[in-house]
Amino acid sequence: MESDQDMSSDVETSSIETSADIKIPRDPLKRVIGQPEAVELASIAARQRRHLLLVGPPGTGKSMVAQALALHLKKPEEEIRVVHNPENPERPLIQVRTRETIIDEVEEEDISEGEIIDPKAAPVHVAEKLGYKCSNCGTYSPPKDFFCPKCSESKVSGMSHVDKRFGDIVGLVGAAAFKGFEGNERITMTRKRYGKEEIVIYERSGDMIKILDQKVLEKRREMEKVSPSKRLVGINRNPFVLATGASETELLGDVRHDPYGSHPQLGTPPYERVVAGSIHEAHEGVLFIDELPHLGHMQRYILTAMQEKRFPINGRNPQSAGASVKVNSVPCNFIFIGACNIQDLEYILSPLRSRIIGSGYEVLMESTMDDNEHNRGLLMQFIAQEIYVDDRIPHATRGAIEEIIEDAVRRAKRYDNKEDSLTLRLRELGGLIRTAGDIAITNKDELIKTEDIRLALKRSKTVEEQIREKYGSYEKGVASDMSTAQRSKSPYHYWNEHQYDDKIGYG
Repeated sequence: MESDQDMSSDVETSSIETSADIKIPRDPLKRVIGQPEAVELASIAARQRRHLLLVGPPGTGKSMVAQALALHLKKPEEEIRVVHNPENPERPLIQVRTRETIIDEVEEEDISEGEIIDPKAAPVHVAEKLGYKCSNCGTYSPPKDFFCPKCSESKVSGMSHVDKRFGDIVGLVGAAAFKGFEGNERITMTRKRYGKEEIVIYERSGDMIKILDQKVLEKRREMEKVSPSKRLVGINRNPFVLATGASETELLGDVRHDPYGSHPQLGTPPYERVVAGSIHEAHEGVLFIDELPHLGHMQRYILTAMQEKRFPINGRNPQSAGASVKVNSVPCNFIFIGACNIQDLEYILSPLRSRIIGSGYEVLMESTMDDNEHNRGLLMQFIAQEIYVDDRIPHATRGAIEEIIEDAVRRAKRYDNKEDSLTLRLRELGGLIRTAGDIAITNKDELIKTEDIRLALKRSKTVEEQIREKYGSYEKGVASDMSTAQRSKSPYHYWNEHQYDDKIGYG
């Protein structure tokens, strides 16, 4: 269904019979309808790593621009780890590993795992001592079988005098009751290889045997010297982080509480309790916050993170064991995209806006576009996209598409008082498409028809619109819905009932 072509080109739309004939572009930025300036600046922001502030009514594509921008970024190249600090455990250290380094580490870990072989390929005396081979008849079996399944003798040399009637008991109780029957877990010995003598260890690995040669043992010793660490922000992460409505802990990170935090044996080490915030998870990617003014004072933290590109993580509950733990200089180099409605613009902190303007762009989203053949083609593309993304509704007929476009004309007039225009408040238009699709599914139709759109228009009305149709006005609807007791307590009815009473006043 997808194609490099899209309806933004001057394509002949008269040949389209259903929404299935409409091509959807692969580039997510080209799927943003009617916002050419926002798309252009988002493309620049992705390439130059600039910040954005998107301002406009709900449903005009602010979130879509942010997500599309993130898909234009390169894959993250750094993994952030928090490392145990043996000198001061409550001040864990930060380690940044590149993708190349991580690949090398994986290879080293593979080397340190050793070679897995079949027990029959191991020296005979090794297989016997590890409990794989019966020393009496030579039959091979898993080491968990203390007695040979063929001759019923003990597989461990010198234990054949044990009464076989106890075999089941040994199998159930195991080494706790008959310690020594199961043989050794590992055997250390020397061998000559390429004319040199080296130490080699054979150890159990389920039904197989693992060989640890000199190279593997040296690699393990090197790895044991490295301080233990925890992956704080992984390398294979989503470059788009949505932090709308996040709490302070979710946004900035935290250190989990441990009731045994001060106990070296029972407690969990501080570095393991560190939790990344959204600002850290967005490192090398996009941090998107819709309804930005609702962050309130936390906007200052965003500003600091944008300036320093690093932000510490510490325990945020003073009564928690994590309060004494702090991790400094945690990377958070992200592209910030904030969004808000026009009426909320004044509640964004001036220093934060200054930072965005100083290293990015502010964009006022369009709420309408001209009603012409080109833009009607864009709306057709939008309709096809909504059906494709929903994936639960059928395609629409040509008549249904035209009915949706006519509703876009009506909405531009109703909400923005624009003649000869098409609305770009597309969220509500998308709801209309889905409602009509549900109707078609209910009727078991293969396509969304014109009558489905008309019925959906009635069903998709807001509650306020339904109240006005039923009662004539919102105030009359409120008045008819209130009980007598509620009316007596309502300030609206109180002042209307006593507006001519000279004894009542504001005092």
